[in-house]
Amino acid sequence: MKLPCQTIVWDVLPAIRAAIAEELVKLGVSQQETARLLDMAPSAISQYLSKKRGYRIEFENDVKKAINTLAMDLSKGENSDLPKRICDICTMLRETNSECSSHCKNTQEK
Repeated sequence: MKLPCQTIVWDVLPAIRAAIAEELVKLGVSQQETARLLDMAPSAISQYLSKKRGYRIEFENDVKKAINTLAMDLSKGENSDLPKRICDICTMLRETNSECSSHCKNTQEK
């Protein structure tokens, strides 16, 4: 049985990080700087951008807006409490009727 925590670690968090990385690069932030801002290896950012990693969940509505806002703040140097903001996005995603929510539910039932 796959626990919901496993789904979050393997699917949700990488998808959130990938979406933030994509937004940062769209805003003109280099991959190297994106890696520094997210405290990740540049190779991870490259994998996110090439869809080799973190591509399983598409975000909509409030979650996408929160990701965009976070990316904007990061690009401006306003990266206060990044872990909390990512946790808030994850929580928001799980509370909606999104693919994540149904994926976590389906995973629990197996």
